[in-house]
Amino acid sequence: MTHQEIISKLPYSKPFLFVDEILNIDVNGVEGRFTFDKKLDFYNGHFTTMPITPGVILTEVMAQIGLVCLGIFLMNDTFTISTSMALTSIEIEFLKPVFPNEKVTVISKKIYFRFGKLKCNVTMTNEKGEEVCNGIISGMIC
Repeated sequence: MTHQEIISKLPYSKPFLFVDEILNIDVNGVEGRFTFDKKLDFYNGHFTTMPITPGVILTEVMAQIGLVCLGIFLMNDTFTISTSMALTSIEIEFLKPVFPNEKVTVISKKIYFRFGKLKCNVTMTNEKGEEVCNGIISGMIC
């Protein structure tokens, strides 16, 4: 399965698709990128004098790249349009803000995938290579 085929199977569309590209993926993890366009609607009201990306959106980017893309890859041909992944738990630590127009890289390392549950250690870095957040994300294939 190509990187573009994985992205095309994601159950999201703009403006809620937070995966621009997959750089690497294998059975042990995934690395991908997303750029936060300054025109994204949530910037209009989140800290009006100095917009920053909400933590819930950073978490969503980490989940889409680090959990759902990897889940699609691991499921391969058995992941269909009627298949989805439900988030079951998150524990994220936020270390630095992410501003409009920043490009982030998400690196996810599989902890385990069994009985339809995927658990990953996920890290997000900015373009300077600084860690902006990290944590553990789990989900179930439905």
